[in-house]
Amino acid sequence: MATNATPEQIRKIFKASRIIGKRFKLVHVFNRSELIEVATFRSGDNINNDGNLVQDQSGKIIRDNIWGGLEQDSYRRDFTINSLYYCPLSKKIVGHEDGMKHIHEKKVVSIGDPKKRFAEDPVRCLRALRFSNKLSFKIDPKIKDAIYEKGHLLSGISNARIFDEFCKIFLGGMAEKNYRKMTSFGLSKYLVTTNPEKSEFTSRLIIEALRNTDKRLKNNQSVTPGFLIAALLWPELLEKSIAKGEINLRKFFRSMDQVLRKQQKITAIPRKFHSYIKDIWVLQLKLHSRIGRQPYKTLKHPRFRAAYDFMLIREKAANEINNLGKWWTKFQRNDDNLKKSLIKIINENDTQESFKTFGFSQELR
Repeated sequence: MATNATPEQIRKIFKASRIIGKRFKLVHVFNRSELIEVATFRSGDNINNDGNLVQDQSGKIIRDNIWGGLEQDSYRRDFTINSLYYCPLSKKIVGHEDGMKHIHEKKVVSIGDPKKRFAEDPVRCLRALRFSNKLSFKIDPKIKDAIYEKGHLLSGISNARIFDEFCKIFLGGMAEKNYRKMTSFGLSKYLVTTNPEKSEFTSRLIIEALRNTDKRLKNNQSVTPGFLIAALLWPELLEKSIAKGEINLRKFFRSMDQVLRKQQKITAIPRKFHSYIKDIWVLQLKLHSRIGRQPYKTLKHPRFRAAYDFMLIREKAANEINNLGKWWTKFQRNDDNLKKSLIKIINENDTQESFKTFGFSQELR
């Protein structure tokens, strides 16, 4: 929602609310289980009003709390298609004059010079590509030029904002398509530390993980950023852990926090996901250990299902045919007698390479 009331006035009207943000103040109004975000119209005047509008040397707006009217606010939006307002009283759509025109033309067009607007807020580079994919709209050539020129400024955006965009980009049902477009513009490195060009396996794993996320959303299944981050960072963890063609367990456990800290500099991974991610990683090793009572212990782990799903993604990305996935599928679905027989087969053939090295051959190259 947008209004001409200031954040302080909104706060007085709605007791169950709070003001958030320093760069641009917003109000979160709580209505039972619903959260309504309320923004105050911004002014179009590009002046410093008692420190309420502050920009750095690159032109990025650090603080923007100069209030104005609806028309001024519409010209402060990033794209014409994103500058339209529905008035519940008149039941009319109002706002930027080109907004409806560009919607009909299926175009993402910047309000004003995109190079200047993207310098003010580099996150607009990501938003332009995301809107284009989400709406199947073409991107104005001027925006493309601006992304190539100003995309590097994303490195100066707070990791909290990047994490928010990470979730919008990858957990909205178009993860694979968004990633491919971000990569084509050289922006994926500002979202994920893993370099897809390191190996064919790395590239395939990233795509398989994103594709799996899209598939789950399409099937109305739950998704979590923790699972996706665990999958995307797995090649980084392997790179730090492999010695002489196999996973060195000491390096593996020591490297987990290092890999997370590196990603943390880009995206502010909430603390609650750290143990979740590390559980999935550790369980990948345990899934390769199928002797004695270990499979039963692994099956009872609260993160087993997530780890099992990720193991299937790894298996597919590695083009493996050693049937580890099939083994675990049978083990979890059958009675105790069959479980014992499955373990017995492994005990009789415990020289297999994948068991000894705790990984698939293509991962360990």
